[in-house]
Amino acid sequence: MSGGHRHHIGAPEKGSSKVRVLATSNDPVRLSFLTALLADAGITAVVLDAHTSAIEGSIGAIPRRLMVATEDEPQARRVLQEAGELG
Repeated sequence: MSGGHRHHIGAPEKGSSKVRVLATSNDPVRLSFLTALLADAGITAVVLDAHTSAIEGSIGAIPRRLMVATEDEPQARRVLQEAGELG
C-alpha cells in the first residue's frame, strides 16, 4: 500500500474506538431482531464472531456478540429492556 493510506473496515462512525457487549447468543434470528430494535432507536449495533461461529459448525462453542459504542450502551440497554429482551 503506497502513500501511507490506512483503510479501516467497519470503523465506528461516531469516532469512538470503544464498544461494549450488550448480548451474546448463537441464535442469528434473535441477534437480527435485537439489531433491528436498536436501529429503530437510532443506535448502530454490530454482531461480532458470526463467521467464527459458523466455521466451528454453530455448535454453541463460540457465541456471537452484539456490540454497541460505549456512549450508546445506556440507551441501548433501556431499549432492549423495554422490549423485554434483557433481564
